[in-house]
Order: sequence, then structure tokens, then C-alpha cells
Amino acid sequence: MMDETGEEEEEEAWLQLRPVEPLPSQCCGSGCSPCVFDLYHRELARWEAARASKDSSLLSGEESQSCPSKLNPETFLAFRISAVDRLTKDTYRIRFALPRNSQLGLRPGQHLILRGKVDDLEIQRAYTPISPANAEGYFEVLIKCYQTGLMSRYVESWSAGDTAFWRGPFGDFFYKPNQYGELLMLASGTGLAPMVPVLQSITDNAEDETFVTLVGCFKTFEGIYLKTFLQEQARFWNVRTFFVLSQI
Repeated sequence: MMDETGEEEEEEAWLQLRPVEPLPSQCCGSGCSPCVFDLYHRELARWEAARASKDSSLLSGEESQSCPSKLNPETFLAFRISAVDRLTKDTYRIRFALPRNSQLGLRPGQHLILRGKVDDLEIQRAYTPISPANAEGYFEVLIKCYQTGLMSRYVESWSAGDTAFWRGPFGDFFYKPNQYGELLMLASGTGLAPMVPVLQSITDNAEDETFVTLVGCFKTFEGIYLKTFLQEQARFWNVRTFFVLSQI
């Protein structure tokens, strides 16, 4: 029969295993499903069931994994940074390596969630890869850093060889070839990123006759992101691009 001290020790052990409720900063605010709070309530329910049955084996499972083989919306996977390209004073194109020339597995229109930590505060933000959906062995993201942004501080600390953690995919918009007769894309700055994989999937498919008009808003002509890519896309018969500049 367990004495009072033993019961207290057992209770303390279970409390240490209790999942920690996420901070508001850990929610990216993009309406992801599952959200970090959905995962928390799921883990809490599992903890309560394990505690009731006094079976800690029900809590087995790792928070993150390395050497990813498949994306998972519930689990953060580790990806190695293979290149950091500074496009402007505050904008970066970062390339992440995929093992064995595998593909990321996102459909055009979907995005990922990045996890960062600054001053012991965990934060999460949503980003859309700009690399082709069929890219093998890598994927790329376009990230603009802000002077007061917590995730910006984390991203600006990156260098080739570092590791970052992602989960996904997320997004309810799934583009299908010839689903629409015409698409109008309006983008401001790095808001261009979600448009890139959809646009490229259209021009890569000779059978897709969707007509695309892309309007990009930037400060200056020199500051247009992915300018070479956009100029190449504009050579296709079904693509028009317009740049709106706030400074001349």
C-alpha cells in the first residue's frame, strides 16, 4: 500500500509530464488545422487518460524528428539550411535540403509553419515555399525580416548548415489545371510568395490554358523580388505581369 509521501511523489511525477499550454505567440494566426492549441488539447486528453490509468507508456511520442521522410501537420520536422541568399537589406531566400533528392510534397497553394525560439519564447509563423512543387532535393522560402519582429531575429541568425523546424502542409486552396478560365493575382512585397508555385504550375503544364494577370506592388523597380523569374513567366502567352511602384 502506497504511503502519503509516495502518493505525493507520484503526483509530482505526473504533473511534470503534463503538456504545457502554448503561449499566444506560438499561434501563427493563419487558421491552421490542426492549430498548436488543437495539438495541446489532444495531448492534454492523452495525458489525462494516461494519468487515470496510471500508464505512462500512453504518452510515448517524439515532438520533433530529423531526416524527414514525409511532412506532418502535427509534428515538426528538422530541415538543414543549405543556402542563405540575401536579396535585399531585409529579405532573404533560404534553401532547405531534402534527403535523397526527395520532393517536399506540397500542392500549389499550400504553406508550412516554421517554429522559432527567441529569448526562450517559442514563436510560429506561416510561409509558402517558392520553389517548384516538383523540385527534388530542396525547397526554398522567401522571408522578409522586420526590425521589431521576433521571428525576424531568429531568421537573421541563420547560416548554411543550421537546422530549422517545419510542419505542414496547410491550406484549403488546391489549384487544379484549367479549374478557372482566368486568375488575377494581387501581391504586395513578399506576399508574392503564395502566387509563385501556382503561377509556375500553370506555365510548366502545356495543357493548362488558364490566363494569369499578376499585379505586384513594390517600393522600387530594383526592389522587385524574383524579378528574373517574373520576367521569364511574362514571356508565356497566357501570363501578363504588371508592377506598381510607390517610389520612382
